[in-house]
Order: sequence, then C-alpha cells, then structure tokens
Amino acid sequence: MSGLSEIRPWGSWHVLDEGDGFKVKRIVVNPHSRLSYQYHLHRAEHWVVASGKATCVIDGDTSYAGPGECVDVGVGVAHRIVNDEDYPLVIIEVQRGDYTGEDDIVRLEDDYGREG
Repeated sequence: MSGLSEIRPWGSWHVLDEGDGFKVKRIVVNPHSRLSYQYHLHRAEHWVVASGKATCVIDGDTSYAGPGECVDVGVGVAHRIVNDEDYPLVIIEVQRGDYTGEDDIVRLEDDYGREG
C-alpha cells in the first residue's frame, strides 16, 4: 500500500491500496468544486459514492449518484465529477488497467488552468 496523497484545487485524493493492474483511491471533492473534464488512455474507473451527492458527466451525459451508488467509466471515455452541494463529496475510486500512474490524464477542460 503506497499511502500517497495529494491536495488539488478541487479537494484531495489518497491512495488506499494498489497492486498489479489496479489502484484504489479515496477522493474528497470540496463543496461547489469539480475535477477537470478528462479521459485516460490506460485505465477504466469505478466510482462508489461514500458520502454526498455526485454530479457525474460521462461522455457529455450528466447523471447523479448518492451514497452507495456506483458509476463506471471506460478507458478513453471523457468524464468529470462535480460537487454542487454545500458539503464535501467522498468517492472511493477503483482504477483498473495496465497503467494507473497519475500522468495518464488528458484534460479537455479545466477550471484551474492545468494542462495534460
């Protein structure tokens, strides 16, 4: 288990576990914040909402997920997590693929001016 963490402009993430072909993260999205609209070349993601209400944009379609609900994102599919609420959103994310490095990200839109 790596235990890596990072603070981002929208909140934070913490690696809970990782191994060959997978990584598990705890993601916290601050109130009224959102991640970049992005896709990954090497991994799929499975999101489980632990607490809060997620607005999920998957390939341009918007859906909502509450505690205990799940969302799947395929490899190469554009996606974004949004927290429109007044309290933090907590997501458990399971990444699956041949590469789960943090540099496997293609940002299509970003509120914070980041590229990649």
